[in-house]
Amino acid sequence: MPSRRAFLAGLTSASLTPTLGWAAAGNPIALSAALRTDGQHVLVGLTATGAITFEISLPARGHAAAAHPDVAEAVAIARRPGTFAKVIDCARGTVTQTLLAPPGRHFYGHGAFSSDGTLLFTPENDIATGQGRIGVWDRSAGYKRLDSFTSAGIGPHEILRLPNGLLAVANGGIRTHPASGRDKLNLDTMRPNLAIFDINGQLTDFAELPADLHQNSLRHIAAAHDNTIVCGFQWQGDPFAAPPLVALYTGDGTLSQAQMDDTALFGLDGYIGSVSAFGHSHYAASAPRGNTTFVFDGTGAQTGTVRATDVCGLCAAPQDTCLVTDGTGRVHQLRDNKLAQIAKHSLAFDNHLVALTHT
Repeated sequence: MPSRRAFLAGLTSASLTPTLGWAAAGNPIALSAALRTDGQHVLVGLTATGAITFEISLPARGHAAAAHPDVAEAVAIARRPGTFAKVIDCARGTVTQTLLAPPGRHFYGHGAFSSDGTLLFTPENDIATGQGRIGVWDRSAGYKRLDSFTSAGIGPHEILRLPNGLLAVANGGIRTHPASGRDKLNLDTMRPNLAIFDINGQLTDFAELPADLHQNSLRHIAAAHDNTIVCGFQWQGDPFAAPPLVALYTGDGTLSQAQMDDTALFGLDGYIGSVSAFGHSHYAASAPRGNTTFVFDGTGAQTGTVRATDVCGLCAAPQDTCLVTDGTGRVHQLRDNKLAQIAKHSLAFDNHLVALTHT
């Protein structure tokens, strides 16, 4: 049930709900959190040429945002173990509402809207049990908290709306507790998985890696037009091991490991930062600790490797390209396994680019 505070906040803000489309915010194709040189955290919109269309101040470091499919509105969600989310009118540059996680829950920094934009879904941790939950919020009622459903795992880091309207959840498998900071409490027993739900919270499919890779934490996901999901992992096991860190999901409970270069894997610190599907059956995965982005074809075969300092943000862009950002303020275009810088800004981009579906 929603708290009285959240319910009253929804009533207060319902009349302020933005209605302008993304054209009013400069037609960005992606959103990114960033840090300015003066120490101010911001949310920015980026075009396919790397231009910034808007810049809105945030109260703390951003991680990712849920972007409304039609209206110039984003919900910037606090990274773990934060308990707030900011609803932002990107056309007018204002924060219209603050959402609070229910008592005993915290957010993971990601979220997703339903296809029609009426519902917001937020991955959450039930702190007492360690179980993952997906919160459900009604935008049309001023983001009234409606309900929650199981994420079918522990540590649901990212949620993604698929082109077919279903929801994919990356359960990282790692139990944490705010009292222990960002310590990982169950590395010996973790079981990450990819879970697929309908918008009513009914589980429709479920996929895990083999038991010997149970410490490969599934963190980030992206979907192609045919609903294939590219998965990015962060290895929590033996630091001298170098398992594949990317997999493809094509349905029927199967995760197929991508064919990554064994030598390159040893230079990544077991860490994939972001993934993207772009063009015709192409996929990308960034490894900021290795200053590298990998490119794959539709079979999962590695077709290219490109390098940029502290590279992480990825999202699909027009003309079969991928937009790429890094921690030095550069924006790049990935095309035909080649990376070209297209813009430079006086800020540090955070880890993720959130693709807008209006493009």
